[in-house]
Amino acid sequence: MNKKNLFYWSLYDFANSFVLINFLLYFSQWLVIDGGLSDFWYNAIFAISSLLLLFSSPTLASLTDKYGGRKHLLKYSTLGTLVGYSLATLFAYLDQPIFLIAFFFLVGQYFYQLSFSFHNPMIEDVADLPHRARASGIGQFANSLGQVMGLVLAIPFSKSRLGPLFPSILVFLILSIPIFIWFKEQRIKQIKFTLNKFTEESKNFYKRLKVFLAVSIAVPILTAFFFFNDALITVSNNYSIYLQKVFGIPDGSKNIILLVVLLMSAFGGLIWGKIADKIGTLKSLKYILFSWIILLPILGLVKTTPLVITCSALLGFFMGGIWTVTRAYLSQTLEKEELGYGFSFYTLFERFATFVGPLTWGSIVTFSGATVTSYRTAMVVMTVYLVIGFVIIHYWKRK
Repeated sequence: MNKKNLFYWSLYDFANSFVLINFLLYFSQWLVIDGGLSDFWYNAIFAISSLLLLFSSPTLASLTDKYGGRKHLLKYSTLGTLVGYSLATLFAYLDQPIFLIAFFFLVGQYFYQLSFSFHNPMIEDVADLPHRARASGIGQFANSLGQVMGLVLAIPFSKSRLGPLFPSILVFLILSIPIFIWFKEQRIKQIKFTLNKFTEESKNFYKRLKVFLAVSIAVPILTAFFFFNDALITVSNNYSIYLQKVFGIPDGSKNIILLVVLLMSAFGGLIWGKIADKIGTLKSLKYILFSWIILLPILGLVKTTPLVITCSALLGFFMGGIWTVTRAYLSQTLEKEELGYGFSFYTLFERFATFVGPLTWGSIVTFSGATVTSYRTAMVVMTVYLVIGFVIIHYWKRK
């Protein structure tokens, strides 16, 4: 492994987690509870950003496969993230119309997710194939640890749900700088990325997509990932709202619960990374998914806070593992010349899962009424997507 590259690559994962966790915990509640945005429109933000990714991410990733420059595009997607989230927060402070605030949150969300189309394939410059799971686990550990530190950072500012947001954005800005200065790419940008180049590459989108879907051995895992990640992302996006609506847990206590979950996720990433290098990434992924299928319905049915914490902590441990192992397995499966292109679908399917899952969750809550029962039902229904994902990776194999 290239230890210096591993450090900068993981540091970026650590840095972006500050905005991830505090926008999910605090800004989501501000939008829905304080700002009055409906559950449906809140979840629609993630669905719309997924559609935008569909028409941009594979093409941009394909350009980096051909001409290098993943770090270059990572820089611009990071800038877009900072601008979008900053304006959403600023307009929330200024009490601007809620749909204007939601629009800039959508912009930040889009660029945040786009950044992973360039960051994840950079694992090629971090570790060789036999050590990809371990490197991915270290990155996931940094990601979860960043979320923990993000929650710790938020404590002095958490009297207001908007208070932790600007400090989180500032930390992300500062800690993301090292990867752009010191990370060593094998292939730097060889041409200038222009609108004409983007348009030219876009014309080949459907042709190349057809070939990729027909022959790539990564298609089964990507398809399964679309479904099981649907449950993971939807549960994560709605978790703080779920704790509020079902259990009435105050923000301070939510912070503590999330700290426990994220610490378990951090260690889960490290432990499952080592396990996967020994027993295989695919077998590890099946164990993790089966555990989620058992635990998620329990989370939707338990009625006491101690049981919620226990179940959430166990899910956190396996959540750290599932992203660690999936990313490593995909990097081992994809051909070198399609690494960025393939990972763009990893990012796309990760986010396009937020088209189906959130709309399912939002529809259940909207049409059944925002009751305790409807939130519990939405949580349990997410298990369906986990089961579909498990069945796909178990039965669909390509040589």
